[in-house]
Amino acid sequence: MNRSLVLLALISTFGLVACDREPVVVNTPPAVAVPGPAGPAGETGATGSSGATGSTGLQGDTGSQGSTGSTGDTGATGSTGSTGDTGATGDTGETGKTGGSTRVIVVPPPPAPTN
Repeated sequence: MNRSLVLLALISTFGLVACDREPVVVNTPPAVAVPGPAGPAGETGATGSSGATGSTGLQGDTGSQGSTGSTGDTGATGSTGSTGDTGATGDTGETGKTGGSTRVIVVPPPPAPTN
């Protein structure tokens, strides 16, 4: 019986060790480097040399002048119509009679209203 208790304790220990446990993970934040003071400015560099100017190209040839077109024909003049006949003169009316002692009085219209 002594061996059975020891054997039982040993099997229990292996059983507990074999259980699925989540491992403990400790996340350590990364170290942040703090920059030190800025150093002195460096010397100014030398100025570069200017490049050479290129040569001017040759002028191209002038093109030839084009031909002038021909003038079109002049159209014919149309016919002129004939002049119409002169009409006859009408008869002259008789002279009117002289009136008697009747007078005609014309009354002017009333003035227009003003606003």
